[in-house]
Amino acid sequence: MFWGHAFNKPSNVQMEIKLSTKYNPKDIEDKVYKFWEEGGFFHAEPDPKKKPYSIVIPPPNVTGALHMGHALNNILQDILIRWRRMQGYNTLWMPGTDHAGIATQNVVEKELSTKGKTRDSLGREKFIEAVWNWKEKYGSTIINQLKKLGSSCDWQRERFTMDDGLSRAVRETFVQLYERGLIYKGKYIINWCPRCRTALADDEVDHEEHDGHLWYIRYPFRDEPHLFITIATTRPETMLGDVAVAVNPADTRYSEMIGEILVLPEVDREIPIIADESVDMNFGTGAVKVTPAHDPNDFDISKRHNLKPIVVMNEDGTMNANANNYAGMDRYECREALVEELKQKMLLWKIEPHKHAVGHCYRCHTVVEPYLSDQWFVKMKPLSQVAIEATKNGLVTFYPERWANVYLSWLENVHDWCISRQIWWGHRIPAWYCKDCGKINVNHTTPQSCSKCGSKELKQDEDVLDTWFSSALWPFSTMGWPEETAELKYYYPTSTLITDRGIIYFWVARMVMMGLEMMNKAPFSHVYIHGTILDEIGRKMSKSLGNGIDPLLMIDRFGADAVRLSLIMLTTEGQDIKLSESKFEMGRNFINKVWNASRFALMNLKAHTEGGTDKQVCPWHFTEDDYAFEDKWILSRLNSTVDVCTSFLENYRFNEAIRTLYEFIWHEFCDWYLEIIKPRLYNSSDNKNKVVAQHILSTGLDKILRLLHPFAPYVTEELWQNLKKITAEGDISVSKEMGAQSIMISSWPMCDNSKRSQKIEGAVALIQNLVRAVRNIRSKMGILEKQPLKVIISVPDEENKRMIESHKELLRQMANLDGLEIGIKLPRPKSSASEVMGEYQTFVPLVGLIDLETEKTRQQKRIAELRGLLTKVHDKLSNKEFIEKAPEHIVNMERQREAEFLEQITKLEHILLDLD
Repeated sequence: MFWGHAFNKPSNVQMEIKLSTKYNPKDIEDKVYKFWEEGGFFHAEPDPKKKPYSIVIPPPNVTGALHMGHALNNILQDILIRWRRMQGYNTLWMPGTDHAGIATQNVVEKELSTKGKTRDSLGREKFIEAVWNWKEKYGSTIINQLKKLGSSCDWQRERFTMDDGLSRAVRETFVQLYERGLIYKGKYIINWCPRCRTALADDEVDHEEHDGHLWYIRYPFRDEPHLFITIATTRPETMLGDVAVAVNPADTRYSEMIGEILVLPEVDREIPIIADESVDMNFGTGAVKVTPAHDPNDFDISKRHNLKPIVVMNEDGTMNANANNYAGMDRYECREALVEELKQKMLLWKIEPHKHAVGHCYRCHTVVEPYLSDQWFVKMKPLSQVAIEATKNGLVTFYPERWANVYLSWLENVHDWCISRQIWWGHRIPAWYCKDCGKINVNHTTPQSCSKCGSKELKQDEDVLDTWFSSALWPFSTMGWPEETAELKYYYPTSTLITDRGIIYFWVARMVMMGLEMMNKAPFSHVYIHGTILDEIGRKMSKSLGNGIDPLLMIDRFGADAVRLSLIMLTTEGQDIKLSESKFEMGRNFINKVWNASRFALMNLKAHTEGGTDKQVCPWHFTEDDYAFEDKWILSRLNSTVDVCTSFLENYRFNEAIRTLYEFIWHEFCDWYLEIIKPRLYNSSDNKNKVVAQHILSTGLDKILRLLHPFAPYVTEELWQNLKKITAEGDISVSKEMGAQSIMISSWPMCDNSKRSQKIEGAVALIQNLVRAVRNIRSKMGILEKQPLKVIISVPDEENKRMIESHKELLRQMANLDGLEIGIKLPRPKSSASEVMGEYQTFVPLVGLIDLETEKTRQQKRIAELRGLLTKVHDKLSNKEFIEKAPEHIVNMERQREAEFLEQITKLEHILLDLD
């Protein structure tokens, strides 16, 4: 085994069982998580008798702390892992952290600066030692926070992108790609961060719109210095590195000037006017400066025209000796001084405002510089073509499907990947330079001599690899590659990748390319892209805005299950989520509902052994013929829910899965079934009917808790353990699942189609609608729920009349009726409130129930008040000045008030009609 330590086997640990009157997550979560870890329930070993299901965690930065994006991402993964585990798969959720080269180095350098030290003063070896010390001290922070969330990762297999196994995988990959001609070293324009002093890949640069300027500068002709050609630039300081001025050969304004020689201001360098079709004739004056060492397009032009680049900046963003009098100045200080000098010499024609995209370092947010530098690159076209085919052939499928187009577009237009970074923390490039012959020796280990000349004078490359290089190997390097381990053979390719759209290019595409190149297999078959969490007004959460919500604080306040449920209920098909702290009340309320309903059920199951019923004479021998109508209905609805929920999870429609469960548990099981069976549970004279109700109650609760477990693991484990204990004590045989040590290793419920009945579900749906109609009448007429009512129901035909009459006792019970008349196409009685439900009408006679005249007066007064408010809103909305000057959200709020007032007036007018 390559893991280097022994694994725990599931033990016979027991969890303390105690069911309090109120759900308090702080009393439960740590206890339950400890029970899971000590039981070894998260750990997986290859088992040829089972089908594997594996996920690799998107490794959070070792510098990181849990934020809402992490929370959502890991909740979704945990749902899949818990669900598949319950389905009988051998599940591996591989955890770990990323060394985050630039970010971690920045953190440690800042810490050193507080002690008056720098990485240069320490030296490379001591600095790397300091980073490792920092990692050991703080690197497990986010892992511990993920545990608070309930993540069921296989923590015994936790990996780190700089550990020995992964470092070996990185070296092996580099060597193989170099030997295949897919890695090379070359001098090209790259993105350079002057703050971090390192190269960045294209997708590590964040482009933001800035309000900048266009400076129009005159370049004199050498032979006629009183004449000029004018160029426009957004970066005047780079003109010091100009080697030419380019015009489009089709631009007739400049056709006679091509080949002429100019004198570059401030440097007095002679530069030619050249023709190149890449020049945009509509930008500025149509003549552009060519600065190949500081602009990627200019670099391409220089190669076509054999022009030698001139670098005028240092790595820290200051000007170098090639900048003449500006040497030593910061780039922006140079810009200011240079522009002033050009003004004095009458060489600055004009300055115009100009909005343009400016690149920033994705780590420190410093404006990046295009910079000519000697770097290592990966040839992307050969790799991307294979990745494109894998997606088009269905080997890698995206959910939602639209993200496949974004992914493919990037692959089709990808440039070579700059993989070298000028920092010290990371995987050092395994290349050694011979001081005698200049040969580059690329090797897995430190070579003793040059492979070309035999010299022992070798020096290793100072650079390290881009962090994303090691991350690209994550799905197979974490499983022991390049060794052919049992884990790699069994769990690779992994099953599903869950990630945010922000790293489709950084990580997803590169994993696919590397998996196909190194393993000849795509690293996963499904990619689910979830939305981004925004604040309640739609802004990205960030430290600078101070609008983030700390998931740990929300867990402390509402509980982990409430946080999990709330986020999933808000997550619709990969759409972004607007989040406020109050939204977590939704999850908490649902958890409380489940807790209270379960306590009611457990108390009424416990009564079987403690009070009313003697277990020895209990008539346990019953058949489905003994099931009441409501028993058959709830079993039908339960199995329908199992079917629909499972289908939604299969298609990564998490929100719809939990919404389905929410509706069933809250509105059908709790609000209807529990209310219907209360008389049976409380009636000690009908022992058999009570026992049947207890059996359905325990069976239903067991399956509900198992269905809900992937979404809310803590509360379901606690309740299920109590159910297991009580049913065992009462000899209530629910299912073989109660023999499992934990709910997380019990089985996912299967749909039993034999227990589904559209006819029964349809009949109860009708009864529910009729009860809602009565409740609506109570609400609008102000009639208390405890007030029994007489109700008249008009139905379309005899068949419907018979159907409702067959369930009239259920209707009486749920609607609290003391009188019920059912007839075909009955007219509305005088002075009665009514509700229409399709072809059915429900009437409640009001005479003797309320004071009709007093009620009329009350409603008329309310209508008059609403019309007065409506008039004020109309006045505002008809005011042109208000519409034009008021903020959009204020105008929309007034329009919403208008609609609400109109709706309320319409409802009250209908009530007045009912009172006649």
